Amino acid sequence: MRRSDFSYHLPEELIAQDPRPRGRSRMLVLTPPDRIEHDNFQNFPDRLGANDVLVINDTRVIPARLYARPKGQMTRAIEFLLTREREPRVWEAWCKPAKRVKPGDVVTFSDALSAEVLEKSEGEVVIRFDGDLEEIDRIGVMPLPPYIARETPRDEDRESYQTVYAAERGAIAAPTAGLHFTPEILASIAARGIEIVRVTLHVGIGTFKPVKVDEIAEHRMDAERYDISIDAAAKLNRALDEKRPIVAVGTTSVRTLESAIRNGNGRFEAGRAETSMFITPGFEFKAVDRLLTNFHLPESTLLMLVSAFAGMQTIRDAYAEAIRNRYLFYSYGDCMFITSKGNR
Repeated sequence: MRRSDFSYHLPEELIAQDPRPRGRSRMLVLTPPDRIEHDNFQNFPDRLGANDVLVINDTRVIPARLYARPKGQMTRAIEFLLTREREPRVWEAWCKPAKRVKPGDVVTFSDALSAEVLEKSEGEVVIRFDGDLEEIDRIGVMPLPPYIARETPRDEDRESYQTVYAAERGAIAAPTAGLHFTPEILASIAARGIEIVRVTLHVGIGTFKPVKVDEIAEHRMDAERYDISIDAAAKLNRALDEKRPIVAVGTTSVRTLESAIRNGNGRFEAGRAETSMFITPGFEFKAVDRLLTNFHLPESTLLMLVSAFAGMQTIRDAYAEAIRNRYLFYSYGDCMFITSKGNR
């Protein structure tokens, strides 16, 4: 299967540059193989069944883009994008311009925070922070994806690029399907007796790293850390026993659930682990029955995942319909609810 099998053309004006009002996004409802309805996200609770179990990813985005003071003859700041925490205070990061730093260098972010460069490989480095780590929250910039054009960072992105239920710090990007929820919509879902289960996957570079190989089987995902509590695992296993449908909010929830059920040999295993699972057409879903997701970039691992869930042609047709109807795409865009698994 080739990367080009997941290509499509999106008019630039359909790339959302600003967040949709929470709860008011448009929602394409897709029932494989070919039923499409147009709705609004505020009606999402009514689209759920009484026995559904809704799974959300409660990771919290950190302001992971940091700027160090120029070194030597430099006139511009050195940009670091934190990508993965190896251990407390030690992070992997992308660095630009990487040629200006080397192992052993100390870079200064502010009077209260600096870091030593421990390792370097092409454009990536490993740094160890020294000083007040809370300074990252004060001086860091939310790591919006590059297709959201900002001449200067906006303070409001610190709130809008975060789900209302974000709790566990560690992500470098938002689980964007969750951006549509409001406390009122969550309360409406709970009032219907629908169980809401929290899991955590700290979204890292693995989710967004572009596929550069022609044959997608040759692509390798970077590992991302996830955590499922004992209580969450018990609720999910009870749902399995009672044959209750599991509705995943976002592709990160999908990867968490499908990884955990495999680690547990058919049962959800509690605990902290890492996943580098790459879901492509032909994948056998053992955990997830329904999926709420945003619209994804061409040739991306996320588009491959939803194509695996609903079917390649089904997703092609749904995306074409969304474009015809001027839905907004990507992180700040509209959403799609896939009501069942399709023929893959």
